[in-house]
Amino acid sequence: MRTKITASWIVGHANGRHSLIRDGEIVFEGNRIVHVGAKFEGPVDRTIDTAGKLVAPGFIDTHVHSGHRASHRLITDTGRPMYYGQPFLEISVPKEGKVVKGDPRYLKHGDAGSEAAFQLNALFTVAELIRNGVTTFIEYGSQLRVQDALLAEVERLGSRAYLAPGYDCGRWVGDEQGRLKRVRNDRLGEEGLKVALQWIAAHDGAAGGRIRGILVPREVETSSVEVLRRTVRAADELKLPMATHAAYSVIEFYEVVKEHMMTPIELLDSIGMLRPTLNIGHGNFVADNPNLNYSVARDLELMGKSGATISHCPINIMRRARVLDNWQKYADAGVNMSIGSDTYPRDMIMNMRTASYLGKIMSHTYFAATSGDVFEAATLGGAKSVGRDDLGRLSPGALADIIIIDLDGRGSLRYGPVRDPVKSVVECGVGDDVDTVIVDGKVIMEGGIIPGVDFASIRAAAQAAGEEVWATLQDWDPLGRTHEEACPWCYAMDQ
Repeated sequence: MRTKITASWIVGHANGRHSLIRDGEIVFEGNRIVHVGAKFEGPVDRTIDTAGKLVAPGFIDTHVHSGHRASHRLITDTGRPMYYGQPFLEISVPKEGKVVKGDPRYLKHGDAGSEAAFQLNALFTVAELIRNGVTTFIEYGSQLRVQDALLAEVERLGSRAYLAPGYDCGRWVGDEQGRLKRVRNDRLGEEGLKVALQWIAAHDGAAGGRIRGILVPREVETSSVEVLRRTVRAADELKLPMATHAAYSVIEFYEVVKEHMMTPIELLDSIGMLRPTLNIGHGNFVADNPNLNYSVARDLELMGKSGATISHCPINIMRRARVLDNWQKYADAGVNMSIGSDTYPRDMIMNMRTASYLGKIMSHTYFAATSGDVFEAATLGGAKSVGRDDLGRLSPGALADIIIIDLDGRGSLRYGPVRDPVKSVVECGVGDDVDTVIVDGKVIMEGGIIPGVDFASIRAAAQAAGEEVWATLQDWDPLGRTHEEACPWCYAMDQ
């Protein structure tokens, strides 16, 4: 079947970069684009008129953690200073011998958990991503049953994903005084890598190729060097992309330097892990960051020479009083910039805007992190991170992963007059402006509606699940706090 989209504006592709096309047409046949540009003269089976809208490549979210993120609601405007603003230490580090209750993401491989909870987390995640125009996402290392649940929802709802169970050699816990403590078990990481490879062997290429595998040793400081080396060998042999959290925390930076006498980036370089298809989660605490006061700063040079990717999650780190220092230096060094949501909201448009504004502030120039730069990071940068030249762009031969963005702000005055549609989306838009999502040549959302998805019922189920997480905090929190003590209400409760 051949489908034509007539558009007021199209984000096309030319000479390795995006381009703007006014009053153009896109034609795709099956799951491939066959024409982008001026009027198409051949016959078509269906025409989609998108007057007043922007037609663009689907967003690629390079940093997704499955779930409804109820636990993150406990660290809004608060937290323990000893964690240096690192959110996962705030909400995923239980008292030793306990587990984070109410959130199946934190169960270990094989632990019992409610199938309904896994399914809710997966449905919430995939539906939210589609609703915000994300056509491809990378899940950042949740356990086996989380991946199984995500696989089922991606197959059902029609999106594209890079999935596989993550692994590590031990986790952080809270000791009897509430202090951070690392529990180390190298065999756990080795077994986890085996589980990931088995999962990839079973599911890579599923859903007509929309499911692909990725190797995710979760964090550098919780992975042995041997597990990282084995990851690199497997990635080389099987031609797989990789992802890991690295250079993302003051504590992680210090722990790696203390143990290996190298920075996290130097360690990755020493084992041949740095490459464009290594997705480095955050990468904001590199040696070049002046806040670390590290006198030999060559991390940016190493990442740039290798073309390594960072997954920049601006809303998440800004919320914890952190920032990327700075966008222009990373870009000038040759680092591949991509954008991830990491946490709520999974709104790539809001993340692009935040990346642009913070990039200008930290680069000390309004010519840095332009709308075009961050839009390319959210599309082309993500595609490069997984070694794809058929995603993240609208050009003949590319896969028909297309989004249509409403430029009237859903009937509001939010956009005002539109001159440059990409600048308008980045500066004024929100994810809710995405009207239509097409993946692999199939319409999976139209008019903001995803067939078979009831947002109201998902919200209600997520609220109930969140109440359970909050109510059980005292049982697993390292300091034994109630949720009111850990995260006081913004105002005194009026009894």
